[in-house]
Amino acid sequence: MKVRQDAWSDENDLLLAETVLRHVREGSTQLNAFEEVGDILNRTASACGFRWNAVVREQYEKSLALAKKQRKQLLRSIGQGKPAKKQLLYTPPEPSIEEPTNIVTNDFPTTSLPTTQVKESAALTLEEVIQFLSSLRGNRYNLSMTQHENESFRHENEQLARKNEDLERQVLKLEKEFKTIEEDYQTLMQIMNRARKLALFEDEDRPSTKFKMDRNGNLEKLAE
Repeated sequence: MKVRQDAWSDENDLLLAETVLRHVREGSTQLNAFEEVGDILNRTASACGFRWNAVVREQYEKSLALAKKQRKQLLRSIGQGKPAKKQLLYTPPEPSIEEPTNIVTNDFPTTSLPTTQVKESAALTLEEVIQFLSSLRGNRYNLSMTQHENESFRHENEQLARKNEDLERQVLKLEKEFKTIEEDYQTLMQIMNRARKLALFEDEDRPSTKFKMDRNGNLEKLAE
C-alpha cells in the first residue's frame, strides 16, 4: 500500500520532470511516466500527475516542447511520415489491493473502490491542492499589485505633465516681461542721453559768470 504524506523535494521534482520528458521524447504517454515515478517514490500516479501539472510543468515548458518535437522526428523516421503504433515503454506492476465489491442498483452492477484507497488518495493530494490554490492566490495578488502600481504611475505622470505645462506658461510670461523691461530700459537710456546732450549744449552757449572778492573776503557776482 502506498502511504506518502510528506512534501515533494527538489530531487523528487527533478525525477518527475526527467521521467516525463523521457517518456514524451520516446513516444510514450505522460500517464506511463506518472505511474513509473509513483512506483519509485511510493506515490500514486494521480499525485504525480497533479504535481506535474500544478508545479513542475511550468518550469520545463521549453524542454517539453523540445521533447514533443523529438518525438515527431522519431515517429517520422520509424514510419516514413506515417504515425507509428505507440508502444508502452513501461508496464506498471499489478496493484495489490482488495478486490472491488460489486453493488447492484436497479439491475446495473457498479464497481466501488475500497475505502482505504479513497482515503489514501485524498490524503496524498491534499497538500498539493493547498499549494496549487496558494499559488493561484499569489498570482492574483501580484496581478492586483501590478495594476495598482500602473495606475499610480499613470496618475503621477499626469500630474507631472500638468506641472510641466504650468512651468512652460510661467517661462513664456517671464520672457515677455523681461522683453518689455528691456525695451523700457533702452527707451529710458535714449531719453537720458538726449537730456545730457541738451544740458551740455546749453552750458556751452551760456556766458560764464564772473565774480570778485570784496574787502571782507566775500565773492560778489559782477553784472554782465
